[in-house]
Amino acid sequence: MDKLISLFVFSALSQIVVSHVPTETSFRANIELVSEQSRIFSGERARLRCSIPDVHRSNWTYLWFRGSEELSQTGGELKLWNTKVQESGKYYCQGTRNTKVGKIRTQQSVPVELKVDGGWAILQVPQHPQLVGSTLAVTCRVRRNPRLEEIILYKDGVEVMRQNGHKPDFYLNNLSLEDLGVYSCRASWDVRRQTLSVTSAGAHVQILEVLSQPILEIIPNYDTQLKRMKLTCHVQYNAPAPAPPIDFYFYKNNRRLGPATSDNYNLVKQTPGLYSCKARVPQLDLSKSSEPKNFGLRATGNFPPAASLPRFPKLSSHQPIQFTPVKSTPSQGPPLKTSQPVPTTLLTTDQVFNSATTQDQANPFEEPGDMSGDSADSL
Repeated sequence: MDKLISLFVFSALSQIVVSHVPTETSFRANIELVSEQSRIFSGERARLRCSIPDVHRSNWTYLWFRGSEELSQTGGELKLWNTKVQESGKYYCQGTRNTKVGKIRTQQSVPVELKVDGGWAILQVPQHPQLVGSTLAVTCRVRRNPRLEEIILYKDGVEVMRQNGHKPDFYLNNLSLEDLGVYSCRASWDVRRQTLSVTSAGAHVQILEVLSQPILEIIPNYDTQLKRMKLTCHVQYNAPAPAPPIDFYFYKNNRRLGPATSDNYNLVKQTPGLYSCKARVPQLDLSKSSEPKNFGLRATGNFPPAASLPRFPKLSSHQPIQFTPVKSTPSQGPPLKTSQPVPTTLLTTDQVFNSATTQDQANPFEEPGDMSGDSADSL
């Protein structure tokens, strides 16, 4: 009887333990687009690869998703042959395997977006954001690679540059935030003494600053015994690896609080004042300062005395106010260049490939600004 009770208790405990085993691991699956280009023509191939950062190299089965739809493939690579426009979407992968305590899964990967274009032209742009000061390289592709005569690059519908068709690649040097936008291209070529033109769909290009403007966070009463508060300098640093080190400075009333530090925070005496911070990358000669932040200071307005304000004559309620018109003078500068919008009569990539040709038509596919200098006035 005692043995039966012991077996029953052991069985119950086993069920309790198993029921509390997590079904999802801390691993997150990684997905990459092996074919590199995220925008392809319909009929072309695409290949995606999934990996699990498991140091034990366990045997994983892979699950593939397009949006919320689970696909039938289970291997480490997802191969798409003769792609269709309907296969466009965001792709995910996930690992799963059987263990002694049941089936577990990894966290789902971040998405990779694949765009299958059924049109005639594609502008290939980088998948990842570009940095200020770098060079943007884009390529205008035309289905079946006809011998192109001219290619024009547009940004937000306005012509940026044009060149002969032998050079389908465009390079924009020394990027700035003003270069962010939606880019497209127009390609033209001759077939049977006729000039054909096609325009790609728009492709968004993201541009980031290497160093964003810092934002200062003040946490009062961080150390109540020493009456200190915490200053944290939040900044987005987008330098490619290996990134040069970044230094942080903290200020009160435009006076620096101690030397530079590699930490983005500082503990200072909790007293009223205007606080700010600065992030600096010496090797890149980059420096950005936050807006000053008021802590404990009473808001006061600096208004001039009433005696110094100009006086105006009183107007009767029936007396109209008269304004003297001022004649504008013509500008002496050079005439402005009118923008050249994308022609609206061109074929677009939203047109399906099969509808592009008919039997009666020819086939077209033949360290400044340191505020207080080096003052080391710390609290």
